[in-house]
Amino acid sequence: MSVLLNREITSLKKKILQMTALVEESVRKSISAVRHKNEALAEEVIQDDDKIDLMENELEEECLKILALHQPVATDLRYVVVCLKINSDLERIGDLAVNIAERAKAISGEGDDFIPDSIGKMIEASLAMLKLSLDSFIEMDAKLAEEVERMDDVVDELNRGMYLEVREMIMKEPQRTGYLLHILGVSRQLERIGDYATNIAEDVIYLTDGKIVRHSK
Repeated sequence: MSVLLNREITSLKKKILQMTALVEESVRKSISAVRHKNEALAEEVIQDDDKIDLMENELEEECLKILALHQPVATDLRYVVVCLKINSDLERIGDLAVNIAERAKAISGEGDDFIPDSIGKMIEASLAMLKLSLDSFIEMDAKLAEEVERMDDVVDELNRGMYLEVREMIMKEPQRTGYLLHILGVSRQLERIGDYATNIAEDVIYLTDGKIVRHSK
């Protein structure tokens, strides 16, 4: 690796780490906004989305510049390609955090404080998946990435259970329909965050082992 390419790769690593920290914080804030019906915190997440979008553009340009000017090979090439893919997934996770924040704003004035058990479990599982996937990328740890893949089925099952739980509650108490549909919407966004965390984990396995595991089940 040339000295200049090494410098560019190091700079890219720093920027992608900043992106992961920003996105993870956004998700945690959006979930806290739902739990505590904090409209101000939800609005903060929505406003911060511009920073994530801008950083995504900068990272993409950085990756393309490295590919065009240095034509990296082997491990360096895989790293840049994976950064491109993970960068896109992180931006989408940021969008999902905004969606959750918008749900938080919608329920902030509701008198209903009930949070179904399933959504609490989904919050913990989705956050764990996101953290593990980002840790696996930062540490280049395929074992952590494989753990994320195993957790995805758990989150999917919780989301299905959430749908059934909310449907039953709406049938019993139709006056709570609006509130419960917002909670169901949060569940759907959490499930999608789990999907993107799985994408990141699969890219880490490709980066560390050179194996493409996506769609291999």
